[in-house]
Amino acid sequence: MIPAPAQSLPRPAQYLLRIDDLCPRVARDRWQALRALIQDFNLKPILAVVPENRDPGLDASPPDPEFWRDLSVLQNSGAAIGLHGYRHLCASRGRSLLGLESLSEFAGVAPGLQREWIAAGLRILRGHGLNPRIFVAPRHGFDASTLIALRAQGVPLLSDGFARAPFLRSGITWIPQQLWAPIDKAQGLWTICVHPNTASDAELDRLRAFLRDRAGQFTSVDHVVAKFPAAALEVGEKFYACVGLWRVKLRRFPRAVLRSSRSSYNSSH
Repeated sequence: MIPAPAQSLPRPAQYLLRIDDLCPRVARDRWQALRALIQDFNLKPILAVVPENRDPGLDASPPDPEFWRDLSVLQNSGAAIGLHGYRHLCASRGRSLLGLESLSEFAGVAPGLQREWIAAGLRILRGHGLNPRIFVAPRHGFDASTLIALRAQGVPLLSDGFARAPFLRSGITWIPQQLWAPIDKAQGLWTICVHPNTASDAELDRLRAFLRDRAGQFTSVDHVVAKFPAAALEVGEKFYACVGLWRVKLRRFPRAVLRSSRSSYNSSH
């Protein structure tokens, strides 16, 4: 029996930058700093936009009147617009396909309501002249019904998962997102996720330093889709993705316990 070929991984490694929690009230100084990085290094990031933000935790600055225009300019320069949920209100305790967080906006929500939210979010972003092509779930929270709704609405891409190459699952192409800070890798495709509202000066400096050395290794969603035809993960890469997921879960476990303890304490006092 001829063994199956190993999953094709780019060498040297390639990187995508993803910027989450974008809305008109995003922390303006951090967002400006990230836009400067995009321009200075000619990046084509994933811009994960909340269509109708209702999460007060994302309200870090007064509304930016140029926000939607700036996104259009970046889209025209090659950035991929991501649908970052609907209102970023994570109140469901449904079981997510990844299970990284206890609360989710989508996982466990009725399929019909999920379809309504995704359709409404797409309408809002398109109304601002944007073309959302990839879904970015708040808190990595989504289930099989979310994927069905995305297919129905013509959104073929998802930014999530812990493999080292894009893969096909449930009719959706997953572009993995495994990093929250730049790390030197020998091979594979790696998405670095940055949250403007919480990114520190040191974290932005680290990202800039990484870009000085490896800007040529940063790619775009268009290039990834063209270079990596959608296919199911092979056994070896599926195992790697499972191990990567559990590593992240174990790192997050102490924080989850602490949040739960604080919640229990606050509810009893």
